[in-house]
Amino acid sequence: MTIGSTLIDFCSVGFLRLRSPNPLDDRFQFFLTANLMPTTLEQGMNVNSGTDVFDVIIVGGGPAGLTAALMLGRACKRVLVCDAGKPRNQFAHAAHGFLSRDGISPAQLLQIGREQLQPYEDVEIQVGEVVDAQKLGDRFQVTLSDGNQFVGRKLLLATGMKDSLPAIDGFAKLWGSSIFHCPYCHGWEVRDQPLAIYGRGEVGLEMTFKLTGWSRDLVLCSDGSAELTHEQRQQLSNWGVQLREEKIARLEYQDDKLTGIVFTNNEVLPRRGILLRPRSYQHSPLAAKLGCKLGSDDIVQVDDSKQTSIPGLYAVGDVSSPYSQIAVAVASGTLAAVSINHTLTKENLVQLR
Repeated sequence: MTIGSTLIDFCSVGFLRLRSPNPLDDRFQFFLTANLMPTTLEQGMNVNSGTDVFDVIIVGGGPAGLTAALMLGRACKRVLVCDAGKPRNQFAHAAHGFLSRDGISPAQLLQIGREQLQPYEDVEIQVGEVVDAQKLGDRFQVTLSDGNQFVGRKLLLATGMKDSLPAIDGFAKLWGSSIFHCPYCHGWEVRDQPLAIYGRGEVGLEMTFKLTGWSRDLVLCSDGSAELTHEQRQQLSNWGVQLREEKIARLEYQDDKLTGIVFTNNEVLPRRGILLRPRSYQHSPLAAKLGCKLGSDDIVQVDDSKQTSIPGLYAVGDVSSPYSQIAVAVASGTLAAVSINHTLTKENLVQLR
């Protein structure tokens, strides 16, 4: 069925359909990296008809969203995935810790995920950013930036989080390579090398504790007061970790690899990697607009089935979890899909009475 603005059928590989109002915009270019070549173009309607209702609309096409789409597609449900093509890990050179795909690039992982949706003709992908969503009775309506609107019985948010990096020269440049947020995901590549931890207080101490398993040459850089007690400072000393409280001026790097941390007194601390836990916030305002309860660190609160405080509205991936590993995101997408399918099945059987 044709809905949306521009329809692209990849007939040679299956029935996966990608739509974009402008095939040359940045969002569509993200999908072109998947080496999917369009064969036909067809102009559709601007707004879907009232009878065209999806079982589930998924906002976000990362590992969590695509996994949920796969599971729901296999459950014979009609699914629409809306994706703007801006994943949180787009800056990472490789993704690690996901069985059978260790070391794969994030873009290639998503490419494989989309390819594996192709046999499921009831799963469609809409290229574009969802800018608004509202609950209409027992259904949800989403609006894309191009004005297209779609209606679904259930809504699944897999919109992810965004990271706020320190405003220090070099951090943005090296984020996703020499600067990493998770030692389980990226620590092995810099094992036994001189590393730094950027942080202070309990968080800085916790990150330092974790990183001792990958390197014994560690320096905690607090970029100002470390906000540590005497006992905590003694802990660092017992671990053999040096503490530097000087303000940081910039990072030095060569060939996109960190070589040193430069303090405001011009002293250079040679380092090969930095562990950083950046402040994160919701990538999309949809959860707040819909009235979801938010917990600490701007995380959407969900129950064991991944349902939010709004009935029929679910959230998966790091939008509703402090853990940003791909394996965790995939698991949450699976749990939500099973729960949603269970609920839809019950509703369908009630209608038969």
